Amino acid sequence: MTADGTPLLTAHGLLLREWTPADLPVLRELFDDPGIAYRTPLAAPFDAAAARAYLDGVTGAPRRLHLAITTDGRTPLGEVLLDRDRGTIGYVVGAAHRGRGLATRALRAMTEYAHRTEGTDRVLLEIEPDNAASAAVARSAGYRRAAGIAAETVTDKGRTYELLTWEHLAPAA
Repeated sequence: MTADGTPLLTAHGLLLREWTPADLPVLRELFDDPGIAYRTPLAAPFDAAAARAYLDGVTGAPRRLHLAITTDGRTPLGEVLLDRDRGTIGYVVGAAHRGRGLATRALRAMTEYAHRTEGTDRVLLEIEPDNAASAAVARSAGYRRAAGIAAETVTDKGRTYELLTWEHLAPAA
């Protein structure tokens, strides 16, 4: 939320807002999940200390926009983030809130924001080849595999894997 308490982005039935210290218990609930730990660089277990460190890190990161996904402006259901320097978006929805189209709607909202407000011509996602759910979200939000970009090999938390690049191009003016 901005200083006056309004959501930063309102689109597709979502109110996307900044994280606050009041969200620490919800951050733990959302991110302390084996599936999220497996697919993201988030700490595992995602305990109180990890939640505090995460909140401190995202609050002071002007080149990254981390927004809580909400439908009511209050209760976080997940997160969508934009790395302004790389033009990449990431998203995660808590296990209890999946299957409601939240990831697709949040990705669409952040993609539109990146194109219109940030002036990003080409927005990117990085998705593991076997992450069918994330690939389905990408397709639903209008992304396609980027041609000519080789898979990136990453090692995180003792696991080595590949990331495929997906892209969304700004609409022609």
